[in-house]
Amino acid sequence: MSKPSIPQGTRDFSPGVMAKRKFILSTIESVYKSYGFMPLETPAMENLNTLTGKYGDEGDQLLFKILNNGDYLKDINLQEVSSKTLSPKIADRGLRYDLTVPLARYVVMNRNDIAFPFKRYQMQPVWRADRPQKGRYREFWQCDADVLGTDSLICEADFIRIYKDVFARLGLQGYELRINHRRLLEAICIKAGASQHFKTITIIIDKTDKIGADGVARELGELGLDQNAIATLSQFLTKSELNTSTLNMLEANLGDIPEGKKAIDDLRKVIELSGSAIANVALDCSLARGLDYYTGCIFEAVPTSVKMGSISGGGRYDDLTGVFGLKDISGIGISFGIDRLFDVMEELQLFPPAGMLFTDLLFCPMDETAIAYCIPLADQLRQNGFKVEIYPSATKLKKQLDYANNKGISWVVVVGEDEMQSGLLSVKNMQSGQQTKTESTKIQEVLQSV
Repeated sequence: MSKPSIPQGTRDFSPGVMAKRKFILSTIESVYKSYGFMPLETPAMENLNTLTGKYGDEGDQLLFKILNNGDYLKDINLQEVSSKTLSPKIADRGLRYDLTVPLARYVVMNRNDIAFPFKRYQMQPVWRADRPQKGRYREFWQCDADVLGTDSLICEADFIRIYKDVFARLGLQGYELRINHRRLLEAICIKAGASQHFKTITIIIDKTDKIGADGVARELGELGLDQNAIATLSQFLTKSELNTSTLNMLEANLGDIPEGKKAIDDLRKVIELSGSAIANVALDCSLARGLDYYTGCIFEAVPTSVKMGSISGGGRYDDLTGVFGLKDISGIGISFGIDRLFDVMEELQLFPPAGMLFTDLLFCPMDETAIAYCIPLADQLRQNGFKVEIYPSATKLKKQLDYANNKGISWVVVVGEDEMQSGLLSVKNMQSGQQTKTESTKIQEVLQSV
């Protein structure tokens, strides 16, 4: 019999890990709610014709496909098909690659019931047939927030504030928030005389953090660009603070190109609407966010105190619903990668111990009668907001205290025959070791006194 295992690129989450993940999820959710976003969930699987063609050729190759039900090979002549032509015949569903395309599909299907602008947040797992490595998994969670039905740049400004609010509540100080504009990238390509290679160029320059400027220049050369074009592109692919001075310099070089003027005007408005939140936001012209559907401002957040890729990203996509038949619906959204964010916070030891407690108090009964005695006491404490357990058997006290220590329970209440007769219960603080006798009706006062 083979040993049990799980697929590569997936993980089990222990209760301790789940407590930390839920801390991240609840923190992000609370920020999303404070900006008026509403919750939404979509199915884990989508029709493949919903997913394909939305993420570029590279993204399409990373889709997990689901075999059709029944005898899916019944009508297939295997001698007449290749692996590439076989796939569409035997699989018409796939696991979702992200949460944005399913959102667009949902909006189109429910457009008559939605009030626009439609603001939704969504926290669910997604799947990508990628090569697993540190910070990159085949199954992972995303926490998205999107606004559909408005092209107002106040959305971009709000997302900058959301980033800063989330990281502040999580206690993460060492990060860099980067912004760019897809039309600025288009203008740079036009300036370099390489607009016909725009999509390929964005894929190449999006790897700047991985392969460096020299690696980007080499791949641009392999694409067929001459040295003048490469030099023109390279001079713009820099990072600087997003401010009026930076935009003035860009305008002097790209302002005569319509795409460049539009991008610079948008970024000026974002600065105006962001107010003080724009401080320390970097304009990174090498930021491309390889997905094909982005059309305007794009975002990325990267930790600076831990070696890790981006922990969040997003941008504006002005025609995503158009591929499903609903034109002129502008959208913008961001997504936090919970798994990478977890790894960063774990390495920096940012999780608050108090938030990780599963149980506040454990009743330790010394006999079967004591178990019944503890039940109404536990119920009363639970009604007052405490997390309470009763040890399920009247075993040795040491075993019960070991359980409390292993689980990190802060308080124990020992209940035996003497305690039940006198009405005075032994309440022990497991951190300090301090023990006190108190009436059963005053346990809550003891817990709240520390």
